[in-house]
Amino acid sequence: MRQRRLAFFAWVAVCLVWGTTYLGIRITLETMPPALMGGFRWTIAGTLLAAYVRATGDRLPPRSQWGGIALLGFLLLGLGNGGGVFAEQWIPSGLTAVLVASSPFWMTAIEAALPHGEPLRARVIAGLVVGFGGILVLVWPDLTVGGAGQRRFLAGVIALQIASAGWALGSSYSRRHARGENVLGTTAYQMLAGGLILLAAGTARGEWAHLSFIPRTAWALVYLSTLGAIGGFVAYTYALRHLAVSFVSLYAYVNPVIAVALGVVLLGEPFDARMATAALLVFAGVAIVRLSPNVE
Repeated sequence: MRQRRLAFFAWVAVCLVWGTTYLGIRITLETMPPALMGGFRWTIAGTLLAAYVRATGDRLPPRSQWGGIALLGFLLLGLGNGGGVFAEQWIPSGLTAVLVASSPFWMTAIEAALPHGEPLRARVIAGLVVGFGGILVLVWPDLTVGGAGQRRFLAGVIALQIASAGWALGSSYSRRHARGENVLGTTAYQMLAGGLILLAAGTARGEWAHLSFIPRTAWALVYLSTLGAIGGFVAYTYALRHLAVSFVSLYAYVNPVIAVALGVVLLGEPFDARMATAALLVFAGVAIVRLSPNVE
């Protein structure tokens, strides 16, 4: 009972902290390329967390676990977080959070496709149709009207769906295969793996030539690397160990509200009637999926 209560508080922390990270990412991208920014963020966070684990006398994961940890780092951070950062180059931070709300769709579909998973029932399929209908409402003008800006916006939407699928697959893998002990050490190595993958991607894309820092972006990176990364990710991992995946995924309801409000108030980001309609359809679809009796 105590573990579940702590896990619920951890879930609340995830909702609040990750709701603010979209704003932080948007600020860092003012002077930092996306892959290098993500690489710095997770490498710094992983190093700090690993140092804390060693300082407290706990052991870091042995070599026998590095393969699975690297896979989780790639899925959760390389694809999941990296895709979101890439998309925020062209999509407002609040709207990015709205689109990330589709992650419960991917979680449900992937859970159903895995061995011993529940099949997709009519209500779940209806929720998927409604939710992705919201995404279609959002991107339809960019599908019918040409231009570089529209193409970049559409590329951002596609990147977010790839990110959501990677995050969902990583979450399902973690729930089934991650060990219950040494959570902090495993999380530290996941961060390091994800950070190194993103740094390699940034190097391959030639991003170093475009990297610069100003106080505003540097402080945003510090926030993302500490509270946004260590605090949020550790809380998410703990919640995932003790609560149902379907419940944990509901943080995607709360994050957009916080992200949209911060983006509109602090950055002057647009959020018009079409975006609001698309957001409502996405949330309606997620609600239908969550109400399905085959979702735990």
